[in-house]
Amino acid sequence: MSFDPWWLSYPLLGAFAGFIAGLFGVGGGLTLVPVLFMLFTAQQFPLEHIMHLSLGTSMATIMFTSISSLRAHHAHGAVRWEIVRGLAPGLVAGTLGGATLASLIPTRPLAVIFVCIVYYASVQMMLDFKPKPHRQIPGTAGMLVAGGAIGVLSSLVSAGGGFMSIPFMMFCNVAIHQAVGTSAALGFPIAVAGTLGYVLAGWNSTGLPAYSFGYIYLPGLIGVVAVSMLVAPLGAKTAHKLPVKQLKRAFGGLLALLGTKMLHSLLM
Repeated sequence: MSFDPWWLSYPLLGAFAGFIAGLFGVGGGLTLVPVLFMLFTAQQFPLEHIMHLSLGTSMATIMFTSISSLRAHHAHGAVRWEIVRGLAPGLVAGTLGGATLASLIPTRPLAVIFVCIVYYASVQMMLDFKPKPHRQIPGTAGMLVAGGAIGVLSSLVSAGGGFMSIPFMMFCNVAIHQAVGTSAALGFPIAVAGTLGYVLAGWNSTGLPAYSFGYIYLPGLIGVVAVSMLVAPLGAKTAHKLPVKQLKRAFGGLLALLGTKMLHSLLM
């Protein structure tokens, strides 16, 4: 197993993604995917696999980083486990289906879909969108549909689903701190199902780079996770000392820039 100098870039990316995840309470996927896309492009991975590898590797990192976030919110009593149980079946099915769907979409259209959803999340951040509550948590059928929709979109952008699940729960009269905590818990089943989906989807693909496990690039996964889990608490600590509303707007702008750069490099 020969050492590749490019592997040094993944711990640096992990430090950035971990700090951002701790600072804003996001899974990091929306930030990771555009940067992984650029790194994989620079390493001249096959173009037809770059977007899928970026999504799969990012989703696998969330499987690890979501655990620490889940534990922290559970310790503060901020996780509504009855909501987790209600949404989880739809989330798992939707995420697996979304990963399979993503594997069937060529890199360029998939990147365009990703960027469109990133723009939505960016606007949501910059406007600090908080929907007014209009109803209560729906019944079993409603939770299955909501979970499925959140799961599909989460797997298409390799995110923990907070950009959709938090507004959904707030719309259903769930307090903001409980919505954030419950969203952190929902990130784990999304990540597990999404990781499994991207592994299976890429299992028989030809031309993948060495050290790939399906659509997961293992050196990237290991490098990012090893550092991001160490740095995330620093980001969370910093969040209590800085004007988070202004930082969220700045982060929204950063997401838009990353998405635009990714789209530009792909279409030029």
